[in-house]
Amino acid sequence: MAASDSGVKPLQNAMKMAKEAIQLEGGNSHKEAYYEYLRTINYISHALLEEEKNEMVAVEVERMLRLAEQCLERAKSFLAKRSEPPDPSTSTCCASAGQLEPFQTEAGPTSVNTATDSHLDAPPQVGGYTKSGHRRVLSDGGGELSPFPPPEVFQRLQAVVSEESCKKDLTPIEEASRLNQKLRASYEARVARLTPGQVYQKTSLTLSLQRQMMENIIIAKARQDALQRKMEERRLRLQEEANRRFAASGAMTADEQEQRLLYANVLEYEQDHDWPKQWRASIKKNPDSSLVLDFLSYLLSQSDHPLVKLLRKHQYSIYNKLYPIVSKSLPQSPAMLLRPSRSVHSLLLSESHRKPIRTTSPSFGSHSFSIDASLSPSRSHDVHTNYDEVVDAEVAVERDNSFEDLEQFLSQLDWASPISSLDADVTCDPSMELDESHLEELELRALKEHLKAIVKDIHIAIDQLLSLCLLSFDCLNTATFKDLCLGSIEEAFFTPLWSALLALFRRVHREREQLFERNMRLFCCASPADVGVPLKLFPQDPLALKGSYPYESAVQELKLLVQDCCPQRKLECVVRTLRLICACAEDYKCLQGGDPTPRTAAIGADDLLPILSFVALRCQCPQLVSECAALEEFIHESYLIGEEGYCLTSLQSALAYVESLQAEDQIPEVKLK
Repeated sequence: MAASDSGVKPLQNAMKMAKEAIQLEGGNSHKEAYYEYLRTINYISHALLEEEKNEMVAVEVERMLRLAEQCLERAKSFLAKRSEPPDPSTSTCCASAGQLEPFQTEAGPTSVNTATDSHLDAPPQVGGYTKSGHRRVLSDGGGELSPFPPPEVFQRLQAVVSEESCKKDLTPIEEASRLNQKLRASYEARVARLTPGQVYQKTSLTLSLQRQMMENIIIAKARQDALQRKMEERRLRLQEEANRRFAASGAMTADEQEQRLLYANVLEYEQDHDWPKQWRASIKKNPDSSLVLDFLSYLLSQSDHPLVKLLRKHQYSIYNKLYPIVSKSLPQSPAMLLRPSRSVHSLLLSESHRKPIRTTSPSFGSHSFSIDASLSPSRSHDVHTNYDEVVDAEVAVERDNSFEDLEQFLSQLDWASPISSLDADVTCDPSMELDESHLEELELRALKEHLKAIVKDIHIAIDQLLSLCLLSFDCLNTATFKDLCLGSIEEAFFTPLWSALLALFRRVHREREQLFERNMRLFCCASPADVGVPLKLFPQDPLALKGSYPYESAVQELKLLVQDCCPQRKLECVVRTLRLICACAEDYKCLQGGDPTPRTAAIGADDLLPILSFVALRCQCPQLVSECAALEEFIHESYLIGEEGYCLTSLQSALAYVESLQAEDQIPEVKLK
């Protein structure tokens, strides 16, 4: 355990243990995570008691107490979840649904907003069951606990590996400080052995100690100044080398200047470390893909490298923008009314003079999977214009919290039930009230804008990381190795961010997921023929399946998609699913035809859609809607025209087909219960 490590500061041990607890929580091992949080708290308390004798630095004590407080917060959240009554709406409507797993458990930590994404037929919660959630969650009394750590904890956990792997040499001042501590301890031991009559000897020892400590400090300062001069000379020399590398006519852009500075940092890093030169020579001697993958894995494990530092910086920036949304859930009630003084209408019109916002689209909500089409271009332009104006006005405050205006806007909404709004001292103006659908439209529009900005930031971050990687190691600047670099960078970048990022996608695509789930329940007993699969492409005799159901292997493969945290691995899972569908269709066709030789073109594109729809239904995972929407945003351009792009488009079409199914037209009446 981390507590037993020697030579490591107690704060680093505690952060290791907290990181293990969060990893267990992310892996859906809630019980083990709860125990690990308690062990972390116990270790911190013992460490503080032990280090009290050694006079630990006050800053470290404060950080350890803050970490213990956050671990206690997470442990309390498990107790709150354990005492929460089960949702009666999670039971399915069909007898065979007992064999299917609820989709929330497969989502792992990504199914955070199931409170806001409640099932369609679930009755509203009448009881006043409230939970004291995270300290940064909206205190609305009905908010959900956030399974995501706050940004400062996220950043600290990402930096734990850096503190572990980076064993920096002590500066001359630090060496002198440690030497003086040893001298002082030796002095105190010698003084303790003196008798009361040896007062003069004690004075001599004190003067000798002061002289030695002062000499050590003076020598250390001189060494420190000389070292700083040498470091500054080296920095200027490397800066000139970077300038020559980026020499170009005309003025450099801000991005080019930042890239030049990063490259200079890489050059400075390579002055102190030999492994980049050794790896570079090995790759030039043997340009093998497996060797490049090993190198990229080693590179991304060196947390003191400028490339990895830049990756951590971008991760924290993205997470800092995601956390205010995914950690909060808006209160829901059967009928939500706004008091006139705090209405959405007055809040929006107080900023600028524009056209009335109450122009609901008649087609809004009728086709939830094509909701973007219901927004007119003119209104979309107005949204972009006003969003840019707000951002330009708030640049001086803080760029990292780009969602602050929306967060403040949502927090100002004064929710009131129909009964509580009938106060004698408040006069409700019906013209100022906004219906629930229009309010959801405003929220959805704001969420889409924020999601669009985050996706853009992610693309910029990955492009910058890839450019720095290829610039630092020019031996990787080939088509094959470039794809390997991109895949490794994406996996390292998305792994800690995917759960929070997917939570935002699920907020945006909430209506589509609910529609998919409704049809998923209605069709849980449907056969392949009920969704349009030709009879020749699945066995008619149940005995031929030996207790399973058609295309079960493809269903099990598709269920694995939600367990990965890297878009490229998810795409590979989609490709494997479609390959299994084709293999099963060939086997079923040969089984019924009795001819095992022809195995080409067993199914066409028209047959693939209903089969894939059946597989998606059997998967019982509405989260697939948001997963595919996220994959569409982050799929690389080279994959769009390849097998991956075709498979992803086919899966999206199948999901949209399931959403569009009508129960009374498609399902036999005997199967509707």
